[in-house]
Amino acid sequence: MTRQLLCICLLALLPFTAQAELKDENLLHSLPTGYKIDFQARKGNMIMTEMVPQAESVKNWTEMLTSQIFLGLKNATPEAFQAFMQKSWAASCKDAEFATVAKGEENGYPFVVWIQACPLNTTTGKPEHTFVKAIRGNDSFYVVQRAFRSSPTNEQVTEATQHLRSVTVCDTRLPDRPCMKVDKPAQ
Repeated sequence: MTRQLLCICLLALLPFTAQAELKDENLLHSLPTGYKIDFQARKGNMIMTEMVPQAESVKNWTEMLTSQIFLGLKNATPEAFQAFMQKSWAASCKDAEFATVAKGEENGYPFVVWIQACPLNTTTGKPEHTFVKAIRGNDSFYVVQRAFRSSPTNEQVTEATQHLRSVTVCDTRLPDRPCMKVDKPAQ
């Protein structure tokens, strides 16, 4: 099942050319235009994928998109995860700021979206702004983050917000939480 979740997450990120059938619970989101997958790993129950613009790397980035799937984590709430992230962020960033953008339920799953801002990350010497969406699924917990090592432009804010709005969880086993067909890359 772990391999299947990773594959489905990756299918949602790759260019589309042929139909694939999703199975069970799935995190769906797209790879932004001009981005590449630069890092993937599984550590314990977490599968993480980091994506950056084509000319950048996870070691040297100005923008990054990160998805995390916490396999089997079913009891955490999006609000508790948000509180944990904000506490960690505030401990590492003087004058950190936070704003909840939206919370509620999408496709039957509770979610919360928020923004975290650090005027000066002492590690990089740059400001950092992160847009985060956390979703509690029935099988796992999902987090997608879009980070900028600068103050994002209005266009970047719009793009990040629209991307997080499109992030969804679905489950082929539940008729009230349908999955759309996802194209898979040609072999």
